[in-house]
Amino acid sequence: MTCSEFLKELTDYLDGVIDAPTRAELEEHLHWCHNCYVVLSTTQRTIQIYRESHLYELPDNLRDRLRSAIMSKCKSHGAKGDKEKA
Repeated sequence: MTCSEFLKELTDYLDGVIDAPTRAELEEHLHWCHNCYVVLSTTQRTIQIYRESHLYELPDNLRDRLRSAIMSKCKSHGAKGDKEKA
């Protein structure tokens, strides 16, 4: 198994919906490939952190300022894109 093949199967591996022979190949690959082991470990940790996190409610004034700043940036960026196409 190559690293590219490992990455293609990573989601199914994490979801536990992978057939036994492919799982065995992936786990064998993880024994000798440090890079893929780090990708798997980091992805698992990221999922764990996300699942344990709580939504932070922004104060109304901050949310409004943030939305305005984003919209302003999108509009100015969109205008630049229109000029580049012309």
